[in-house]
Amino acid sequence: MTDSVGVVATQRAVLTQRGPLVLASGAALVHVEVAYETYGELSPARDNAVFVCHALTGDAHAAGWHEGARRPGWWDNLIGPGKALDTERFFVVSANLIGGCSGTTGPQSVDPATGRRYGPDFPALDMADFVTAHRGLLDHLGIDRLHAAVGGSLGGMQVLEWALQEPDRIDRAVLVAASSRLTPENIAFSSVARAAILEDPDFHDGRYADHGTSPRHGLKIARMMAHITYVSGTSLEAKFGHRRATSGTDKRLGADFEVEDYLQHQGESFLRRFDALSYLHLTRPMDYFDPFGSHPDVVPSTRFRLLSFDSDWRFPTAHSLRIRDQLAARGVAVDHAEIASPWGHDSFLLEPPGYHDLVRGFL
Repeated sequence: MTDSVGVVATQRAVLTQRGPLVLASGAALVHVEVAYETYGELSPARDNAVFVCHALTGDAHAAGWHEGARRPGWWDNLIGPGKALDTERFFVVSANLIGGCSGTTGPQSVDPATGRRYGPDFPALDMADFVTAHRGLLDHLGIDRLHAAVGGSLGGMQVLEWALQEPDRIDRAVLVAASSRLTPENIAFSSVARAAILEDPDFHDGRYADHGTSPRHGLKIARMMAHITYVSGTSLEAKFGHRRATSGTDKRLGADFEVEDYLQHQGESFLRRFDALSYLHLTRPMDYFDPFGSHPDVVPSTRFRLLSFDSDWRFPTAHSLRIRDQLAARGVAVDHAEIASPWGHDSFLLEPPGYHDLVRGFL
């Protein structure tokens, strides 16, 4: 594992030691913990920090290996010695989102005011709130300025929001397969996923933990449908074709084709690591996200590199071009590249030719 950061452990920081975390809605959380990991060493000048923002169902474990784990962190191919986010040069910070379910305060955390889980009483979140927690973590670590912030999908949306919130704190921003405003089609997909959860009989108005149950069926369906939008027709054809369990004229109503079994597996495995309320709280801010409308006069000093993939139909290249045009109209340094890839939206987690080289060169 010479190109790996090795065995790592998730840490936690309390962000509310000096007062509550006030959200965009005006609601305040009196106790907020953030789960995070770091890779590499912070330079004496504290000027080599790179913040990684994760996508919808990611977590703080972006690189290296947890003790006894079967697979590395979700962006291990990008982060490590000699990789695009070179940990021999950079101090990389990866944090779990507020509202999540992987160590950061979220709906299943205990509300200090009641001694019970927040459940459905957890306050609604905004993209700005994700960034507020990130900023608090940087302050906790004593880092005033970032060499770069990097994110894919929802992670890229966080980076964009951050650069507009704090226009002089981030030197470089890498946004991969991201969006500055969802299309009605994007919102529609997420709406169906949320409906599957909300209408599951085991949801119990969000108090399923009190009932000793979970809306497993709804969450599974939400994940299965969402996963279809993360891949491409080309990749599904190459991986599964029309192979099925039955043959000839035999047919059945249940899963038969290999692609169906694949989606069943994706849904079942998701249940082991994610919470239904977190899924609701992390998808909804994307629907309302409109940073150029929220920050109409901000001109960040950040330089931007935008990357998109030609087979991504969830956040196609048009989304990146909108970001480019909005930033360029404000006089911000920005460039964009479309990368050829057969793997759809999930390409940002993989290594299509040229992708990592573009990130490395920009950083």
